[in-house]
Amino acid sequence: MQLETDRLIIREIRETDWERIHAYTSMTEVTQHTAWGPNTEEDTRAYVQFVMGMQQAQLREGFELAICLKKDGTLIGGVGIHVMEKTNAEIGYVLHPAYQGKGYAAEAASTLLGFGFHELGIHRIYAKCRPLNTASENVMQKIGMQREGLLREHWFYKGSFHDSVLYSILASEYANKKIHGNAKS
Repeated sequence: MQLETDRLIIREIRETDWERIHAYTSMTEVTQHTAWGPNTEEDTRAYVQFVMGMQQAQLREGFELAICLKKDGTLIGGVGIHVMEKTNAEIGYVLHPAYQGKGYAAEAASTLLGFGFHELGIHRIYAKCRPLNTASENVMQKIGMQREGLLREHWFYKGSFHDSVLYSILASEYANKKIHGNAKS
């Protein structure tokens, strides 16, 4: 599977990608708002193996994809979509800090919205972030998601309970907003 935009190639993760993925998943600044990390090399290799297994599923409901620059193929982050209850899906994204603030996360996430609605037949796609992760919240707003609310202390990880801000977008809203821009499949 591969999706393209004007600036990005969003493709399946390969076993050889582990070092480039590890470059950002091992960073505290990247993982401070995640339930995983900072990764050890063993963690990152295990993640890549898990994703490779997910790619082989007969009825695939999980997609973890590499975000690569179209101009030179550099892997700069990842984006994922996971089907929940057949009509809902959750998306997420992560970028190496050197590539943050350039619109790449929104470009990749918006492209994945199109994939979810058009290819997977999803009705509602949602995303969550920690309340202090304003960069992630800005991405959700930029791609047309609406804030649904705050999930209070719903998630226990890294030794304590955490809140999440919840955003979503419906297939009809995505179609009406024409936010999908320059995606090509």
